[in-house]
Amino acid sequence: MTAITTEVSSRICQHMNEDHSDAVLLYAQAFGGLKEATAAQMQAIDPEGMDITTLVNGETKLVRIIFDHVLKDSEDAHHTLIAMLKEARVKAE
Repeated sequence: MTAITTEVSSRICQHMNEDHSDAVLLYAQAFGGLKEATAAQMQAIDPEGMDITTLVNGETKLVRIIFDHVLKDSEDAHHTLIAMLKEARVKAE
C-alpha cells in the first residue's frame, strides 16, 4: 500500500497523460462537466480528487474532480480510475 504522496501523484499523472490521455479527456467531459473539451492533462491527484487542465474552445480551463470516496492508497486510485473510466464511457454513449 503506497500513500498518495507528491511523488506518487506525479507518477500517476505522467502515466495517465502518456498512456491514457483519452481516459483523462473522458474524465473531464463526464465528471468535470466540460463536454466540449478537446484535450486534457491530469495535473495532480490526491486522496480527495484530481486536477485536470483542459482545452475548451481554444481556452485552457482547470477542473477539479472529486472522488466518491477518499482514496486509501495508490492501488485504490488505480481501481477508482478504472471504475470512473467505465462510468464515463457509459455516460458518453
